[in-house]
Amino acid sequence: MDHEEAIGLALELARGALETDDVPVGAVVLGPDGEVIGRGANRREADDDPTAHAEMIAIREAAAALGQWRLEGCTLAVTLEPCTMCAGATVLARLPRLVFGAYDPKAGAAGSVTDVVRDPRLNHRVEVTGGVREAECGEELRAFFRARRRPTAADPPS
Repeated sequence: MDHEEAIGLALELARGALETDDVPVGAVVLGPDGEVIGRGANRREADDDPTAHAEMIAIREAAAALGQWRLEGCTLAVTLEPCTMCAGATVLARLPRLVFGAYDPKAGAAGSVTDVVRDPRLNHRVEVTGGVREAECGEELRAFFRARRRPTAADPPS
């Protein structure tokens, strides 16, 4: 499976997060053979769990599928650049590759705000490919937040 297809699967999962009013972020982990071994969508609101990010859920599922915590040879594909927690989990799981859609200029930890996944001080570094289906991934997020934003005096009348 190529990067575009993997992000497409993650986008499908992200849209499912809307059912629980969670931020639409989805993630998949591809095993060494390219098959999906982990899936996740944000569930913070659904589970009242601050760690229930799409990446964390997909990484846990992949580790269970492989029967080990080291996800060597695997790829994490996610619709939004991982935050610090998820970037750290990516490093700790020894994932060699990270593919993501939209950049996150407010909290991205794969190059935007900080670069946890390629920090030379850590014992593992991750190959990163960002911007895959970026416009589509970004629009999902923008639409979610537009729908929840309170109008201000500066907004044009509808």
